[in-house]
Amino acid sequence: MWILGVNAPPAGRHDTAACLIDGDGRIVAFSEEERLNRRRHSLYRKPLGAARMCLARAGISAADIDVVAVGWDDHQLHPGRWAGDAEFLAFAVGLDFGDRLPEVVRVGHHRAHAASSFYASPFRKAGVLVVDGHGENESSSIWTYEEGRAPRLERSWQRTASLGYAYDAASTWLGFSFLNAGKTMGLAAYGRAGGVPTEPLVETRGDDFRLAVEPLPENTGRATAADIKEQYELTVGRWRERYSRIAGADGPDAPEDRLADDPQSVLVAYTAQRVVEEAVTHLAAQTRKAAGVEELCMSGGVALNCSTNGTLPGPLYIPPVPHDAGVALGAAWTVCPPVSRTAPLSPYLGSDIAASATGAADTEGLVRTPLDIDELTALLLDGRIGAVAQGRAEIGPRALCHRSIIAVPDTPEVNTRVNRVKSREQWRPFAGVTRPAYGIRLWEQQEYLSRYMLGAARATELGRRVAPGVVHVDGTTRPQVLRGDEAPVVGAVLDALDAQGAPPVLLNTSFNDRGEPVVDSAADALAAFRSMDLDFLVLGDALYRKGTAGGVG
Repeated sequence: MWILGVNAPPAGRHDTAACLIDGDGRIVAFSEEERLNRRRHSLYRKPLGAARMCLARAGISAADIDVVAVGWDDHQLHPGRWAGDAEFLAFAVGLDFGDRLPEVVRVGHHRAHAASSFYASPFRKAGVLVVDGHGENESSSIWTYEEGRAPRLERSWQRTASLGYAYDAASTWLGFSFLNAGKTMGLAAYGRAGGVPTEPLVETRGDDFRLAVEPLPENTGRATAADIKEQYELTVGRWRERYSRIAGADGPDAPEDRLADDPQSVLVAYTAQRVVEEAVTHLAAQTRKAAGVEELCMSGGVALNCSTNGTLPGPLYIPPVPHDAGVALGAAWTVCPPVSRTAPLSPYLGSDIAASATGAADTEGLVRTPLDIDELTALLLDGRIGAVAQGRAEIGPRALCHRSIIAVPDTPEVNTRVNRVKSREQWRPFAGVTRPAYGIRLWEQQEYLSRYMLGAARATELGRRVAPGVVHVDGTTRPQVLRGDEAPVVGAVLDALDAQGAPPVLLNTSFNDRGEPVVDSAADALAAFRSMDLDFLVLGDALYRKGTAGGVG
C-alpha cells in the first residue's frame, strides 16, 4: 500500500509539499515543493515536483498510489467546486494517475498538524497543542494522542482568537510579508534585551484566554474559504490598528535594514512576541492538564517561534516540519499511523544530492579537490566561510547541516560577514551547532528542540565567550546538537576542532541566497556558491573553491 500525503492548493496555498509512506507508515520521502521549483514558499503551486521526487525515490509510478491524503477539508472550504476526485487531483497534485484513481482522504488541518507531531515524537501518550493562523474552523486546538487509540480533540478556539493573525499583523506593520514571521521574532529580541515594557494584550481566565483586540462575531457555521479570507483581513486589520496606537505610528520610521534602531518597530515586534509567549504558555499548561501527562507535542506555524518554544518546560517535542508543509506527513499518518516508530524523526528525508549528477559544465571555473577534513577544518579556523551540500536534504525550514553555510563563530564579526554573504539585515541572528557533550557547556539544555534548531536557549558564560557569533542580542541562541553521523562532514569537522583543542562549535545557517529557497540539488548548490561570496563548497565527497587552488592563507 502507498499513501501520498500532500499540502496542496486551493486550501494549502503556501508551503505546498508531498510525503510518501508505505503500508506500515514508514516515510519513503518528503519534500517541500519550493525546493524543486525554486520559488520561496511555493505560493498557490501544486506539489507536483515534490510528488514526483517521492515516487522516484520509491521506484513506483502514480498509478501505484492507493490513497492521496490531503491536509485540509477541501469539501468544507470549497463546497461544490469539484465535479469529482479526478478534477480535484488534477488541480491539487497534477500527477497522471492513469485509469485507476486513488482514494482521496481529506483530513482536517489541525488533526493533520497534530498527527505529524505526535507520531514523529518519542512519546507513547502526549497532549498535542496546535497553534497557527487558522484551520477550517479553529486557530488553536488541544488534543490527546495515545499509541493504539484514536486521537481525542479536547478543545479548540475559533479564528478570532488566532495568535497567528496577531503575529501576521505585526509582521505586515513592520513591512514584512506574513511569511516573514522569523524576522519579527529576531527583531523582538531587541525589545527583550532592552527591557522594553509592553502593553498586556492577553488575559487568562481559568482554562481560557482572551486577546485584548475586540473580537469579531464568529461564523458559527462551517466557514468557506471566502469567509475565512474576509475574517482574516478584518482581524489582522484590527490588530494593526492596535499596534499603530501602541507605537504612535502606522509603520516603521526606518528602512528594513535599520529596524533594530527604530524604537517603535522594536516595540511592535516585542509586543506581538509577548502576546504569543503569554498565550502559548497558558495553552501548553492546559494541554498537559487535559491529557493528564507532562509529555507535550506542538505543531502549527506558531510552533516555529523558537523564542516561545524555549520558554516552555519539557518534556516538549516539536517536529522539524511544524508549519503547513508538515500536514502532508500528518495527513498520510492519519490514514496509516506508523506501525514501528523510530522517533524522534530523522529530518533527512528529502532529495539525495548524489542523485543530481554534477556535469563538467556545472563546475567550469571552479577548482575541485578531494574532500579532506583536516584541510576543511584549517579553512574554517582561518576565518573562511563556506557551504555544505551532502546526503538527503533536511525537511522543514531549518538547515540541519545537510544544506548549510558554516563558519567558526569565535568573533561577533562573523555574524556581520555571514549576513552580508546572505544579503540579510545585519540585526538578524544565527544559530550554532555542536556535539551533545559540548552543548551542555554552551547553553541551556533542550532534550528534543535542539535536534531541529527549534528552541531558543540562553547561552552560558562559556558560550558567550567562545561563540559570540551565534549569540543574539538577548543572550540566547537557537542551538542544534548533532549526534553520531547524522551529518558526516559537519560532525567530522566538530570532532577535528575538538581534537585540535579548538571549541567544537560552528555557526550553521541555511544554504541559500536572499529570496531563494534552501538549495536542493547539486546544480542548486553550485549556482548558489557562484552567486554568493563564499570561500568553499563541500559537495558530496569533493571540495570546491573559486579561482586557483591555493593553500590556507
